[in-house]
Amino acid sequence: MIRLHTTPSGFTLHLGDRLLIAHDAAAPALFVGHGDARMDMYRGNFDIEDYVSERIALRGAKIEGNRVTFSASADSPPLLALEVSDAGLQFAPLDVSINRFWLRIAAEADEHVWGGGEQMSYLDLRGRRFPLWTSEPGVGRDKSTEITRLSDLHNKAGGDYWNTNYPQPTWLSSRRYSLHVDTTAYSAFDFRHADFHEIEVWEIPSRIELFAGENLVDLVGALSSRFGRQPEMPDWVYRGAIIGLKDGENSFARLENMLAAGVEVSGLWCEDWVGLRHTSFGARLFWDWQANESRYPQLSRRIADLDARGIKFLGYVNPYLAADGPLFTEAEAGGYFATNDEGKTALVDFGEFDCGVVDFTNQDAAAWFAERVIGQNMLDFGLAGWMADFGEYLPIDVHLANGVDARLMHNAWPTLWAEVNARAVASRGKTGEALWFMRAGFTGVQAHCPLLWGGDQSVDFSRHDGLVTVICGALSSGLVGNAYHHSDIGGYTSLFGNLRTPELIMRWSEMAAFTPVMRSHEGNRPKDNLQLDQDADVLAHFARMTRLYRTLAPYLRHLSAEAASTGLPVQRPLFLHYEADAQTHTIQDQYLYGADMLVAPVWQAGAESRQVYLPAGSWEQLWSGESVPGGDWIEAPAPIGFPAVYFNPESRFADLFRQLRAL
Repeated sequence: MIRLHTTPSGFTLHLGDRLLIAHDAAAPALFVGHGDARMDMYRGNFDIEDYVSERIALRGAKIEGNRVTFSASADSPPLLALEVSDAGLQFAPLDVSINRFWLRIAAEADEHVWGGGEQMSYLDLRGRRFPLWTSEPGVGRDKSTEITRLSDLHNKAGGDYWNTNYPQPTWLSSRRYSLHVDTTAYSAFDFRHADFHEIEVWEIPSRIELFAGENLVDLVGALSSRFGRQPEMPDWVYRGAIIGLKDGENSFARLENMLAAGVEVSGLWCEDWVGLRHTSFGARLFWDWQANESRYPQLSRRIADLDARGIKFLGYVNPYLAADGPLFTEAEAGGYFATNDEGKTALVDFGEFDCGVVDFTNQDAAAWFAERVIGQNMLDFGLAGWMADFGEYLPIDVHLANGVDARLMHNAWPTLWAEVNARAVASRGKTGEALWFMRAGFTGVQAHCPLLWGGDQSVDFSRHDGLVTVICGALSSGLVGNAYHHSDIGGYTSLFGNLRTPELIMRWSEMAAFTPVMRSHEGNRPKDNLQLDQDADVLAHFARMTRLYRTLAPYLRHLSAEAASTGLPVQRPLFLHYEADAQTHTIQDQYLYGADMLVAPVWQAGAESRQVYLPAGSWEQLWSGESVPGGDWIEAPAPIGFPAVYFNPESRFADLFRQLRAL
């Protein structure tokens, strides 16, 4: 389907009938050059600046069959080679000093573009530039807000619209094609130009893959096949919410109170199962991944008792080991850590405690962590799942066993981390049964990680860091092969006086009831913020939302099976099933829950209704049973407890949906 045509002064490249590259001497599509980057990392946040000393337009192009060699002019030495095949575009540098690459892809004026991994602020990428580098997403993520300014000032942690834990150099176009850049280097997609999209890579990428489809559903399926599909969700998840508590032994008593209040529960998630250390920042987890008997006495027995009642126990792990923990000594003796310039264990300061990072490019180290830490200390101990955190934290100044520059391994690190977790789960025969979740990602993470979580949103309704960003994150990541997404109910980050409100928790709970997994979190400052079990109205509301979720289990099982067989995500942009409707191409604050249900969460404080777009067809309002014609925007009622949800009355699940009215 990829066709290369020679023109009088260059060439064109088509994917089917789509023009993708038009290159000639007067208007070159390819550029190479030299750059010198400055990268500073501060606890997962990066300050990156590039000085481009030379950008060379490749005006000369010599074409021989499906091979093109490029030079600055017709009579200058060749700098770059391109091979065109059905596998895509393969590039090779002919000058090894080149470390920058730019390629322009033809665009159309009314074209829409989506993807880029998990994007939290904008679903349609057109009109903006998106650097692709895994990092902390930032607090506030909007340079015009005070919370972002203060976060930048105090911790260099404010972030911007493009910061994400999970970037991926892949996009889908409304022209029904998709493009993937096979690189782990720092890169950027620039969609600010009317007639072209520009790809920037800080190396010569080995390959650019191209996909075409008759529709966008086909493209999503093709990408999920390329990157890997997740197994069906574990059946125990459908029993209710995973309750996040980090209150030591008291977590069990609080869980019982929530069960007594009618909360449907599938799991208890205790990050602090490993114990705590106390710092000036506050209580922090003790990063040595084994049960802490002083904080959780007789935990293995407690886990077994919960399991007998159909409630799973989940924990927490990350790729670092605290220097004052016993596992650190064991790992250092094995030579399992990344090293510094002196060849010694590289220590990373996490704020009043130092850690070593296990080097997953060392196969022995990866196998040790999978078996010793996750296999023995977690799975054999009885954990049914965990948060696999900090995949975006590989320092860029360490030395790795594979000899590759850490700046090239940084983006690849989340995928290696996911592979270690998946290996441990597979070794116990628990793939598809154990449920672990990550916020960090990059190309290929889909093949290993069964569930994404949206990261650390602020505990508010803010446009770039609040509840609404979770929807965008689910939709964007779902397009590139991640079928399942969820978030911390109530948000996580509380800084500079920003505190949860009952309304926020209730609105977040409403959205979570219509996602693959419901999971709560106490946040980074539990004692300062309202918790689910501290307000009777909030708890009653949450209990009802968990009943909705559990009642929908047959539909969610259907969507999970569909995801495993087709790659379609559970939460879908409207345009996946209504792509002929141009109105759907930019909507990012409502979604299809499967093909049969439309969910429009309230994400603005104080709102009792909201604008909802219903695509053409007949829709039934979930709570009232009212028949509503599609094809237009409506003002949908959405008082607390009754979010704006509509469904197809012809769905085979329509009677199941109607059961929700009685709850």
